[in-house]
Amino acid sequence: MKDGKAWVGDQVHDGATDRKAIVTDVQQGTTYILRPIWGGGGNWVAEDAEKLTVTEPLVQPGERRHR
Repeated sequence: MKDGKAWVGDQVHDGATDRKAIVTDVQQGTTYILRPIWGGGGNWVAEDAEKLTVTEPLVQPGERRHR
């Protein structure tokens, strides 16, 4: 996450399409490119970035995931 929003590498739920995805790119800070977690279906652009909910943030090297 970056500034409380989804960022590259985060696993998200796209509320606009009801799909789970990985953020693969963020263009100009507002356009989110997503790919399915389990493959198939190809990449898509999030219709509404406000409807992206981070379900698993990317863990940076040296960080520990808190559960």
